[in-house]
Amino acid sequence: MTSNSKYHKNYTKFGEPYQLVLPLNLEGLIPDDDSVRLLSHELEDLDYSLLYQAYSAKGRNPAVDPKTMFKILAYAYSQNIYSSRKIETACKRDINFMWLLSGQKAPDHSTVARFRTGFLADACEDLFYQMVRRLEDAGELSKETVFIDGTKLEACGNKYTFVWKKSVGKWEEKMFQKIQESIQLLNREYLQDFSTVPETRTQDLQKIVLFLEGRCRTDNTVFVHGRGKRKSRNQRYLELFRRFLERQTIYDWHTASFQGRNNYCKTDPDATFMHMKDDHMRNAQLKPGYNVQIAVDSEYIVAADIFQDWKDVWTLVPFLKTMKEKLGLRHPSVTADSGYESEEAYTYLRSANQKPYIKPQTYEKWKKRSFKRDISKRENMGYNLNKLYAKIQNERTGKHLFPVKETA
Repeated sequence: MTSNSKYHKNYTKFGEPYQLVLPLNLEGLIPDDDSVRLLSHELEDLDYSLLYQAYSAKGRNPAVDPKTMFKILAYAYSQNIYSSRKIETACKRDINFMWLLSGQKAPDHSTVARFRTGFLADACEDLFYQMVRRLEDAGELSKETVFIDGTKLEACGNKYTFVWKKSVGKWEEKMFQKIQESIQLLNREYLQDFSTVPETRTQDLQKIVLFLEGRCRTDNTVFVHGRGKRKSRNQRYLELFRRFLERQTIYDWHTASFQGRNNYCKTDPDATFMHMKDDHMRNAQLKPGYNVQIAVDSEYIVAADIFQDWKDVWTLVPFLKTMKEKLGLRHPSVTADSGYESEEAYTYLRSANQKPYIKPQTYEKWKKRSFKRDISKRENMGYNLNKLYAKIQNERTGKHLFPVKETA
């Protein structure tokens, strides 16, 4: 049967030429002083061996080279593009992203998401400090003083799923008292000698449950449920200690999740509930978040770290140790606000020969007239070394304290 369909192309239907299209050379469309050229040049010489190790040697090659993917991600962040779908769109429409791809196929949003959450997770910190060392070699860092400050970032967790350490300890102690009373009744009923202590309460409950399960099998206990049915002695004790064991397992899991903190979030166990900044209605409430610390030298971010502590004073010493380990240098002076002042921080900086420039926490009170006139404050008390020495000597010898001539 003959077909009357026509497969001839209508070249003038839309008034556009229909011809062979060759790949466009983007080199001439991007200015020589464009930021994308500088970014590509600086990131080209980094060591990506740790990033390539994240990929498996077996199977097919990645759709886009990992080095190119890192350049695309870094340039997208510099242009305030963070969504994986928007990055995918930019790789298909923006000539700067096309120039970075160098003819490679544009990655889809799932490839971008897998790269930054999976493959880049272990190598991101190493690449960051490599870039900081390049700035140091180029003489861009003064290496004289470092400015440290922090901010709190809200986690992607439910703000009503908090678990408090004090509350867990209170309910665990109440349940432990009930366990001891139940064990005494169990020993009296079954003529056993079970006991428990706080350190091994979980193991002790497991032994009791195993004993009761074996007793139920030996006595051929019939388990009943529902209204109007009386449970046997074996069933009552078995269900009771199973509930104790289940609750104790939950309490142990909570205790392990605290990791030295006072609370944690159920949907994000690494996050800690802390006060965030007030919103436009001055509403301040506890939300799960992280304490991000940043160190700046010569307007460059030279170090960054994330902590679970809500107070900045507990993060200064670990942050300085991390900087020494990653950068291999110590700044002669450290500048921070009053939230970092502590005796531990001063002691560490003194031992490391670093000069602290930390605002005192009572600086604003010192400027008030009422504070200056209060003689009970140690800051307003005089100190005379000769008088103090004479008093100590007289107390040792048992003599009365005679007036000592004060020195100016």
